[in-house]
Amino acid sequence: MKIATWNVNSVNARLETVLRWFESAQPDVACLQEIKCVDEKFPTEAFERLGYNVAVHGQKSYNGVALLSKTPLEDIRRGLPEGEGDDHARYIEAVVSGRQPVRVASIYLPNGNPIPTEKFAYKLAWMDRLNRHAQALLALEEPLVLTGDFNVIPEPRDAEFPKNWVDDALFQPESREAFRALKWLGLTDAYLQADGAPGAYTFWDYQAGAWQRNNGIRIDHALLSPQAADLLRGVSIHRDVRSWEKPSDHVPFMVELDL
Repeated sequence: MKIATWNVNSVNARLETVLRWFESAQPDVACLQEIKCVDEKFPTEAFERLGYNVAVHGQKSYNGVALLSKTPLEDIRRGLPEGEGDDHARYIEAVVSGRQPVRVASIYLPNGNPIPTEKFAYKLAWMDRLNRHAQALLALEEPLVLTGDFNVIPEPRDAEFPKNWVDDALFQPESREAFRALKWLGLTDAYLQADGAPGAYTFWDYQAGAWQRNNGIRIDHALLSPQAADLLRGVSIHRDVRSWEKPSDHVPFMVELDL
């Protein structure tokens, strides 16, 4: 089973590019972030024509996440627990049916910039909520994939120019500590487990020639429960998509499980 994550930076604005990649890569499951549309405006029919079942948790103009699967989606959850007063569409989770079901979540973690504001506090509080929910999911002892745009650079090796990020919320000690705390629950970073080579970036900013200078960072991750990690066959970063016409600033990251 091929499970992909991709921050598409507006699914309707980049629909032709997104569909081109789907037709080429043929993921069994895809987790999209920053779809930037309400549920009714998501191009569901275009993905259904490619054979996907679709679940959306959208928001007008901002955020928004989606799950697409070639097999039916069950037990769909939109939003993290403890979400009173939080209207950001950043989390959707479902069980992907099949010979061996797997629970998958599409995550768009808050950016958190600028640091000395409530935005950074919101980021850390959101990560605490995710940690508590992940604990509950791990207690189910089933294959689980938490994947998406985590907006965290885990280590200096995950940036081409680490010094450029020392004042950014993505690289703060608190952000990195919260990401480590997630892994310490018993989750495996799929990329580090299957490959681990430095330079595996998934994001290049549109500004200052970041793509041309390879000024990239690894912020799109897949965290696996022990039951999913045992099934891990490999990972791939579809770097070439960043050079396509009208690209997102992120590229697809794919995990392959022996399912």
